[in-house]
Amino acid sequence: MEINNILQVAAYAGKIMLESGAEAYRVEETMNRICNSLGIEVANSYATPTVIIASASYQGEIKSLVVRISSRSVDLQRINKVNDLARNIVKNKLTVEELNDNLKEIEEERRYSNTITIFFSAVGAFGFVFLFGGSLRDAIAAFLIGIVVKYFSIKGENIGLNSFFNTSICAGILAFLAIISIKIGLAFDMDKVIIGSIMLLVPGLAITNAIRDTVAGDLVSGLARGAEAFLTAIAVAVGTGVVLSFWIGSFGGI
Repeated sequence: MEINNILQVAAYAGKIMLESGAEAYRVEETMNRICNSLGIEVANSYATPTVIIASASYQGEIKSLVVRISSRSVDLQRINKVNDLARNIVKNKLTVEELNDNLKEIEEERRYSNTITIFFSAVGAFGFVFLFGGSLRDAIAAFLIGIVVKYFSIKGENIGLNSFFNTSICAGILAFLAIISIKIGLAFDMDKVIIGSIMLLVPGLAITNAIRDTVAGDLVSGLARGAEAFLTAIAVAVGTGVVLSFWIGSFGGI
């Protein structure tokens, strides 16, 4: 048995899951399950949002591995596929090579196109305006702003822009467009337009995972995700605050 190969494929699965937004305990459980299903006697793993540490022991031989996580996004379908694959290794009689090939297929599988992502992000902004009591015209303004904000968010990610600055820039664009929508008479309530559109930038998954990891006992991961959510919230506040302050200071009101 080649322990190195098993450990590497388990870490590969964990890496895909972490990069797709999975909780730390789910990543650790999946990695340990893969190792045990492929014949490893004792497997231990430790996952945080930025690193995976794993070790495996078989007949007195011990191997360890560290994997750095540099990018994170949200892809629940990918998490589900990796999790399902790990749970059916024995049933499907998968070898290490077959498992690795399946993981590559999952990682390289195309997500929704940018057009679809942008459109439904705008639909989300449109719906949130009604949730907060806005009018139809406010929702239409939020829909148009959502298209622009998501477009610039994707472009920022593609060029490797820091997440904090990317979020701040998008929040600034959002606030500026909300002001313009009021000035041209497209919308009535700027607060509702901003609140509906800003939901696209709210770190909902990070907050949820921070709570789930903390409750599960993964305190380091929980605090790290909580800090990530806090910084994202600050970035949103900075972006919108700077634009609104500049406009009020320069033009005397909205």
